[in-house]
Amino acid sequence: MTDLSLTLSPLTPADMPAIEKLDERAFGPGRFALSAYRLREGVNPDQNLSFVAHVGTLLVGANRMTPIACGGAPALLLGPLTVDPPFRSRGIGEALMAKSMEAARNGGHRLVILVGDEPYYRRVGFKRAPQGRLTMPGPVDPARLLYCELVEGAFEGVTGAITRA
Repeated sequence: MTDLSLTLSPLTPADMPAIEKLDERAFGPGRFALSAYRLREGVNPDQNLSFVAHVGTLLVGANRMTPIACGGAPALLLGPLTVDPPFRSRGIGEALMAKSMEAARNGGHRLVILVGDEPYYRRVGFKRAPQGRLTMPGPVDPARLLYCELVEGAFEGVTGAITRA
């Protein structure tokens, strides 16, 4: 098989139909009921911080960063991070996250929140939020609520409801 190179580029509105199909294949229709989707509903992702991955001309991954607030403090919500199932375990998800996190840090953002598997996201600096410190707008497994400080100390004193920005 020919080894095709991975290209990361900023997400554009033209990418959204392909991303929606990718999300459907990866997460199914139940994704709309998740708490993180409630925060993103009706809010456009920050296109300066959100990226897509292509192998050749095929869109194989996407990561969105959406502005939110955590107890009134500005933050970003990472996700959904989606990689087409046949392309998983090839570092595409980590490459997308690293690109988004670097852009956020360079853009002066301080804090990123997500709902996901700690063992996977720990590799890029995420930690489990202390139980009860943050609340989502719906049920979420507290073990899956994670944060990453882009600036040391950014999570200090952050507590309360996670809301749309």
